[in-house]
Amino acid sequence: MARRSADPDSSSPNLKTSSTGLRRSDRFLLGLSSFDRVIFVSHVQPDPDSLGSMLGLAHLVETRLGKPTLITRDGLISRAENRAMVDVLRLDLVPVEKMNWGPNDAVVMVDSQPRTGRHTFPDSVKLYAVLDHHDTPGDLEGVTFTDIRSAHGATCTLVTKYLLEQGAPIPEKVATALLYGIETEVTGFPREASSSDDAALIALYPIADKDIIARIRNARLPHSYFECTLQAMQSSFIYDRLMMSWVNPLPQPEQAAEVVDFMIRFERVDYAFCGGVYEDSLILSVRSAIENARAGEILRQVVGKLGRAGGHDRRAGGSIPLSSTAPSAIEDLQSELRRRFLKALKIEDVRGQRLVPLREMLQNLQS
Repeated sequence: MARRSADPDSSSPNLKTSSTGLRRSDRFLLGLSSFDRVIFVSHVQPDPDSLGSMLGLAHLVETRLGKPTLITRDGLISRAENRAMVDVLRLDLVPVEKMNWGPNDAVVMVDSQPRTGRHTFPDSVKLYAVLDHHDTPGDLEGVTFTDIRSAHGATCTLVTKYLLEQGAPIPEKVATALLYGIETEVTGFPREASSSDDAALIALYPIADKDIIARIRNARLPHSYFECTLQAMQSSFIYDRLMMSWVNPLPQPEQAAEVVDFMIRFERVDYAFCGGVYEDSLILSVRSAIENARAGEILRQVVGKLGRAGGHDRRAGGSIPLSSTAPSAIEDLQSELRRRFLKALKIEDVRGQRLVPLREMLQNLQS
């Protein structure tokens, strides 16, 4: 079973992490003492890991410092499970475009890093802290407090550690959000989990509402999900161990990830890629079914200066701004990305094989 390496301070909640004797959670809270309010932000289309992390840290701040907090939403939440998480747990999210940023607000970014092309709030908003587990580097200059732990499978694991270190009571709602956030990040095989992730799951499981988690996991799916999946299957080509799918237009940006979550289970491929046009961007998503896949690194290499990309060992995402959505321009970009992918994976540039033969598609249409 694949596991992430343990991080240096994963063994004990009482471990001191600096020469001053203060733990990271101590320093995080200490630095907030002079602010009036704490606002939590994350990446566009926040997922369960970012939602759970923001909720957990807001609870920590309110419990230990008694300060008011706000949890924000950057962009849409369109994936059925993510919408269900927000609805069932009754998460109160403020759209970032409606935020009034106060002069003495502490802004804390979770599950992402600044200036990675995954945010829409103004660059002029100064960040107090960044807590993340991604390998994708951001611009951390001027950020007072940072805690980046790429050895963790989820940012929710780091937040759980902070709560345990501070002896903060963890309510059922918070435990449920944190547990589901971790589960969604380390799911699949091989697991991208460290001993810290498993320790957090063990601590949260007795508190979390398992019925609510089951309800979120089995959220009802909209019609667009099936339309998108059908189009992806009809457009999928296999190049050795890589499957590439295209959806134009993409109904919602998160559906590119849903496509690759499904496609990567095909027994003949190690990598699944989906690209789809959403408004004026090409949304990209990658999954891998093997260890040491370097999905985030590979997608960054493929995208290059065309746009932004990053992620984990087996999961990655990105986007490319489009100067034109004309079919010919999209086809040219698809061809270039295909060429770059084959080169990055050292796959011979051969003609792709359709997942569903054209003859069968035509027969199905006529039947």
